[in-house]
Amino acid sequence: MYLIVVGLGGIGRSLAGLAAEEGHSVVVIDRDEEKCADILEEYDLLAVSGNATDKNTLEDAGIDRADALVATTSDDALNLMACWLAKKYEVKTLVSIVNQKEHADLFKEVGVRISENPDEIVARSLFLWAENPDTQLLAAIEGGTIFEITVADGAKGVNKTVREVSGVKDMLYIAIRRGGKLIIPSGDVIIMPDDVITVFTKEEAEARSVEYMDELFR
Repeated sequence: MYLIVVGLGGIGRSLAGLAAEEGHSVVVIDRDEEKCADILEEYDLLAVSGNATDKNTLEDAGIDRADALVATTSDDALNLMACWLAKKYEVKTLVSIVNQKEHADLFKEVGVRISENPDEIVARSLFLWAENPDTQLLAAIEGGTIFEITVADGAKGVNKTVREVSGVKDMLYIAIRRGGKLIIPSGDVIIMPDDVITVFTKEEAEARSVEYMDELFR
């Protein structure tokens, strides 16, 4: 994949580094020459110092052959314009952070896949996990969260079937690890002490799901 990353803040830098380590062709664009020089010392990629809303800068970054562009800056106007220009160059995949929720529709109209303000996501998750310390966050993905919980001996949900403890809408049991064995959690599977249960929940049901699992299995 030929990937262009706009912005070398914490998210942009991490994304570019991850993609480069996976062997993809990565180009980063940032106005800060020092940030561009710094990332070149650590990763095998191309860095272009300039404004991603400028056609010349995008062309220097190889926009005409890019498979995807991800805009990660804190400036929604810049992110939107960069994506709009990339669409003109027929870049297939456009992704952007949206820092202010009221701007989300503008990005959707351009055909951009969006992620809400990452600071809000992190803050909400930190608070949720602080309230429920016995659950472990595995991954935050677009539209939802994957987490796991270890079943305590004597918990309410012990000796009940998966069907009996599936009480939250938009929550799905993905897997159960029991000793060294992986179990696909069909409705008839019985929950046992020390089971490690992996769950997916949609973003809007995250708080309810974590609280529900904590009540049942801790």
